[in-house]
Amino acid sequence: MMVETRRATRHRARMAATIAFGGTAIDCTVRDLSTTGGAIEVTNQIDIPEEFTLIVPDHALRLPCHVVWRSGFRIGVRFD
Repeated sequence: MMVETRRATRHRARMAATIAFGGTAIDCTVRDLSTTGGAIEVTNQIDIPEEFTLIVPDHALRLPCHVVWRSGFRIGVRFD
């Protein structure tokens, strides 16, 4: 059995979003979300920096965040 170590409960999601940094925008999908962070899915992690703004237009969110883990097509972020 896995022990949950996150500070806040994450909720499964499937929301269209954008990773924004330095005048660049990359489409992504938010796969789970909490008050402290989340997991996003991208088609390619190349050139995605350690810090960026996650924009979720359907929920009017602009979340400054930084990467805490990367695996395959997923990126775990913590909100600043």
